[in-house]
Amino acid sequence: MDRETHGNAYPILPDGEEGFTVEAARMKFGPGMLAELGGDALSLGMTRVALFTDPRVAATAPFAMALDGLKRAGLDPVVYDRCRVEPTSASFLDAADFARDGGFDGYVSIGGGSVIDTAKAANLYATYPADFLAYVNKPLGEGIPVPGPVKPHIACPTTCGTGSETTGVAIFDHVEKQVKTGISSRYLRPSLAVVDPRTIDSLPPGAIAATGFDVLTHAIESHTARPFRSRPRPETPTARPPYQGANPWSDIGSLQAIRLGGQWLERAVNDPDCAEARDALMFAATLAGLAFGNAGVHIPHAMSYSVAGMNHSFTATGYEAVEPMVPHGISVVLNAPAAFRFTGPAAPEAHLRAAEALGADVRGASPEDGGELLATRLIGMMRATGLPNGLSALGYGEADIPGLVRGAAAQQRLLTIAPRPVSEDDLRGLYADAMRYW
Repeated sequence: MDRETHGNAYPILPDGEEGFTVEAARMKFGPGMLAELGGDALSLGMTRVALFTDPRVAATAPFAMALDGLKRAGLDPVVYDRCRVEPTSASFLDAADFARDGGFDGYVSIGGGSVIDTAKAANLYATYPADFLAYVNKPLGEGIPVPGPVKPHIACPTTCGTGSETTGVAIFDHVEKQVKTGISSRYLRPSLAVVDPRTIDSLPPGAIAATGFDVLTHAIESHTARPFRSRPRPETPTARPPYQGANPWSDIGSLQAIRLGGQWLERAVNDPDCAEARDALMFAATLAGLAFGNAGVHIPHAMSYSVAGMNHSFTATGYEAVEPMVPHGISVVLNAPAAFRFTGPAAPEAHLRAAEALGADVRGASPEDGGELLATRLIGMMRATGLPNGLSALGYGEADIPGLVRGAAAQQRLLTIAPRPVSEDDLRGLYADAMRYW
């Protein structure tokens, strides 16, 4: 599938990339699937299991079901319930210490993306001990490749947004640098994703909104990413990056995730009794994870890392029980309308397809309208679900833009996935545009 190249877009290289790889995670989906967790762990050769969660999830019925299932299967699970919502370098290190001392041969994570990412990092540092920054993405870390496979890991998401159960990425807040970054390797992808929609029945509407918009931005960024054929051909097959750019495989999952989110997100937030809506969002999250784990995400996520990293005083609706912070989905989607207006001219057909899938009225529209239509539809959904009105609602202002830009500019691994080059001047304009939407 070739995509048309536009004037400000990355060009298709005549001697560039010709193929793409698909390394999708194993996944099982459906109500009650957590009850099978013991058998799943046995099938992966687990005996002594590190069971990762956070304090809130540890008090829920799904966690009790999972723990009981592991024990009934004859396994020896040891619970680590200190996972932090929006993990930091310190919380990753604490989890790594637990994993190194435990002698575990398998990992199970039950929680949101923060829990799953913490288990990935703990598994890595217990398997291949190193200085903390060794595996962290450049330029904040050394970017040393993960040496090889880690221990088996079953990821069981309890939110409908991150897609972390299907990706090889672990994100954390580098508090000292006031920015988020992460570790990326195909070896970190969980061995199995167990997606049980019943785990989100008690999730508050604010958390549904935050995680649901993470689904949408994952999917839209994947679909509007630079084409895989605009990248240089790798010197060796193993040098092909996990984030390869938009391709026929990623388009399948991203477009369907956008459709599901556009159809069901507002209903899932505003009607807590609608199980059908929440089930659809859980499936959309998994589809989006499969897509962006292959194609990548770009500007909204790159911008989000400093939005979250520079603000530890905001309390979001639905997150009152945790320490003040900007939830990941909110830190991402507040940048998205500004970002898609900017990227629209570089990939107009992709933006128009995404806008239509999201539910925008595209009758009579031309591809050049795609970015604006997409932004307008997203803003309407944000208003309908009670999200903050841009970055200014988090307390940011013009004086904060230089710091926000510094943090985003460090995320070159993501920015290079955008369909057009992004300069620091561009980022300044994008943050200014994202301050207020209505």
